Amino acid sequence: MNLPLVTISIPIYHCENHIISCLQSVVNQTYQNLEILLVDDLGNDNSMLLVENYILKNPHLNFKIYKNDKNAGLSVVRNVGIDNAQGKYIFFLDSDDEITPDCISKMVEIAEREQVQMVCGNVKTIKLDTREETDAFKLAITEKKIEGNKQIFDLFVQGKFPVPSWNKLILLDFLKKNQLYFTPGLFAQDSLQSFETALVLESVCFLQDYTYIYYLHQDSVIHNRKKKHFDNWITIAQIFEKHYQKEKNSERKKQILAYIIDYKDLTLLMNWKAQKNEGLWKYSYDAYKKIASLAFADYWSSEFSKETKKKNFLQNLPTDLGYKIFRKRFGS
Repeated sequence: MNLPLVTISIPIYHCENHIISCLQSVVNQTYQNLEILLVDDLGNDNSMLLVENYILKNPHLNFKIYKNDKNAGLSVVRNVGIDNAQGKYIFFLDSDDEITPDCISKMVEIAEREQVQMVCGNVKTIKLDTREETDAFKLAITEKKIEGNKQIFDLFVQGKFPVPSWNKLILLDFLKKNQLYFTPGLFAQDSLQSFETALVLESVCFLQDYTYIYYLHQDSVIHNRKKKHFDNWITIAQIFEKHYQKEKNSERKKQILAYIIDYKDLTLLMNWKAQKNEGLWKYSYDAYKKIASLAFADYWSSEFSKETKKKNFLQNLPTDLGYKIFRKRFGS
């Protein structure tokens, strides 16, 4: 049996403390027909030197290095991976994480047997300093296989579909055919690309086994969010709004609107947790008030939940009042 080639795409940027463990987890795969595509995003640490030395010690492996012309960010790096991948499937792996030894073999076996466009595994999240395990990215779906875009999108807007772009084995032709590229310049690129994928995805399998190890550490983006990330969230919400405006199906249009409202609510909370900066919170709150929200008549409709109506109401108050109520709800 000819096993399909799988491209594992890894960004190389300021990861000198983690990259060797990441690469070793790839080398340890029980699945051997791999293309390991490394994209150098021109950091100023020793990451690439470590990578090049590692490759010299493992000449028998299928490593390929691509260098960006300038530092371009993770979205561009992942697009380079998509454009240069030779595999039937592509798998995005962040350079500070690892995959389990049987990750690719299990995912390929399911993808080939079930003929699906994507396979998602389960994630083990570990705090690097204490080795404490958490369920930060645990799968919320128990079904093994889902077919039909309506059901898949329903699960996505309900928050049950995994948003991260890593830990997914994806049919490369599916990404290219639907132009599911990452938007350059965005730091929080996964939420948008996953949303746009959910709009067209027709088949997916979920693997409850742990296939990915996500490490939480002081360098993690989740701990280092700044105004540029808040600006990205605003941009993403604006793009969601464009999809909302052009959607013709009335049921899906309502789903997207409710999703936008949930997204505003979530990112306003993450904004505050990251900075606890009143000015920056109000800045985002004001920007979100200009993005699609419920009309007055929608408050009397049964097509939106009470929770969605409540969130929408609290997102559209005079800014000072909205901030006071937010602080009362969530405290410090």
